[in-house]
Amino acid sequence: MQRKRALIVVDIQNDFLPGGVLAVPSGAAVIGKAAELMEGAWDAVVMTQDWHPKDHVSFAANNPGKSEGDMIMLPYGEQILWPVHCVAGTSGAAFPGRLSDRNADLIIRKGRERGIDSYSAFCAADGKTLTGLAGWLEERGITDVYVCGLATDFCVSYTAADAANAGFRTFVITDASAAIDIGGSLKAAEDTWRKLGISTVTTAEIEY
Repeated sequence: MQRKRALIVVDIQNDFLPGGVLAVPSGAAVIGKAAELMEGAWDAVVMTQDWHPKDHVSFAANNPGKSEGDMIMLPYGEQILWPVHCVAGTSGAAFPGRLSDRNADLIIRKGRERGIDSYSAFCAADGKTLTGLAGWLEERGITDVYVCGLATDFCVSYTAADAANAGFRTFVITDASAAIDIGGSLKAAEDTWRKLGISTVTTAEIEY
């Protein structure tokens, strides 16, 4: 069977970069790697953006008496509260200037629903609200999915897990991703990858 590969670049946005309101400390280091990857010979290139309404339920500011980092219970389970970030149309939600979307075949904007958070490029946190990405990839005959971006242990990992569960052979590009690593979150992500058969690669190991 001929294998066809897709690259998914996850949430490399200003609010997740140094100086942003929810910055991944080493996030700036992945911009150049991701930009270089996007110039490669992929069968499809997908970018994702957090794209929240101002009144999103995951913002601590929208939950009176609660603080950033608190947990609340929503119909789909526990939800951590974040600072206001990646509000649709703002500079914080934009891609950094060094990361062009000119080579993107598709941009998935996630977290648009007020009452549901979203980490994965495939499905929101309720496990039911799909983006349609799996079908889009399948229609193009994609067999292998490579994921990079921010943050390794959250949106990158959730995206990789959903890709694997959808039947794609899945890889996390470690040197084009950066982790927050709070409370053992990176190890937990890596444990999930092992269980799902997700491989790790570096940019130097990817052949075109």
